[in-house]
Amino acid sequence: MAPLSPEMVSLLEQKSMPKESPILVRIFKEEAELEVWKQDTSGQYALLKTYPICRWSGALGPKVREGDRQAPEGFYTITPGQMNPNSNYYLSFNIGFPNAYDRANGRTGAFLMVHGDCSSAGCYAMTDEQMGEIYALGREAFLGGQKDFQIQAYPFRMTALNMARHRNNPAMPFWRMIKQGNDIFEVTHQEPKVDVCGKHYVFDAETKGHFDPRLPCPAYRMPDEIAPVVSAKQQKDDREFSALVARGTPTVPFNTGVDGGMNKLFLAKLRADENKFTSNSPLFALGGEQHVPAMGNNVNPPRGPEAPTITASVPPPAPAPAQEPRVVATASAGSSNSMFGNLLPNKWFGQGDPPPPPQAQNRPAAPPKPRPVAEAKAEPRHHPAARPAPSRPQVAERKQAPPQAPAAAPSVAAATPQPAPAAAPQTAALMAGAAPVVSSSSFNSRWAEVH
Repeated sequence: MAPLSPEMVSLLEQKSMPKESPILVRIFKEEAELEVWKQDTSGQYALLKTYPICRWSGALGPKVREGDRQAPEGFYTITPGQMNPNSNYYLSFNIGFPNAYDRANGRTGAFLMVHGDCSSAGCYAMTDEQMGEIYALGREAFLGGQKDFQIQAYPFRMTALNMARHRNNPAMPFWRMIKQGNDIFEVTHQEPKVDVCGKHYVFDAETKGHFDPRLPCPAYRMPDEIAPVVSAKQQKDDREFSALVARGTPTVPFNTGVDGGMNKLFLAKLRADENKFTSNSPLFALGGEQHVPAMGNNVNPPRGPEAPTITASVPPPAPAPAQEPRVVATASAGSSNSMFGNLLPNKWFGQGDPPPPPQAQNRPAAPPKPRPVAEAKAEPRHHPAARPAPSRPQVAERKQAPPQAPAAAPSVAAATPQPAPAAAPQTAALMAGAAPVVSSSSFNSRWAEVH
């Protein structure tokens, strides 16, 4: 129930958006951005704010089965009962997967969220600061009378260039289908009406029949006031797509081995502050100079690729052969109270994200240090990849003498043995190849195998 910040209230006033007006959320995986749109005084939706996504998991493409670590794509509806103020991950709302389309196509999974804590296993994870603001915007819209708000989750911004770059991806038929909903929103700035029939999405469809997700679609048509403008946009995009393909626009490998992504601003912060990625793993370009919300202690950065991932600004190599998706076991789920459970218990009921059970971590062998091994446990709660290896471990490996701390410089190491210096604090580094000891209550151990 924290109020909107003065900065957000000022932004709403600048954009002529009443605090209680309806909202709509759009998500773009490849760009790792979440947009909040809000109705202004004209009655149309306008962009309020774009949030960099701190972490999403899986690859580009829809979620298909429980355990595939995929963050969902498609159109989802958020009700007040899906808002969870008691989340294990600061605040959250349940995306609502599987929806009618997912169920009709036999897709499985549960408890897919937008939440804080900057760590994801099938969810869209924001920072706590961002999630608090997004949650408050949804709360104010519900208090203003909005019954539910729509989430549109896309693999990337649905431009002709991006469609051409990803034209060889097996998910392209699905993406062409949801692009129609994207096109309707972009030309009308109104929330598209979503139905499912014949195991397909249909948008702003009018029919005298009945839409059943599993039965063939009845005859339907788009309203006359929007059909021409939507058709014109689609024809323009198709012409541009064909021209890009004819010019030989390179395609993007559809399986790079990267487990999800992180907005370039957060990745740049990790590189600068913690040096978790080397220069030969260019997941994203470095970010610009702007405010980056604090990520907290549970940051779970994307797994590095076997080969460098290519972005739109770099010509990609030929498509890589398809690989099987990584499937992990899932944990049982619980529930929690709704956002307004204490205020209006007879109206709204919550679905929460479940607290996964703790899981023990294997304890790696302690690195050889002059000081007791017990000191290796005294480190802050971080992701296992948070500590870099010593800069010159090779010096000690070349010597045939008993293990001792590396000398101050290579020239000194080649001379007569020097007395071992005082051991540095254990939080400074670990031996090359070793993994730090992680508390069994860390975020990664609790959540790594869910979804």
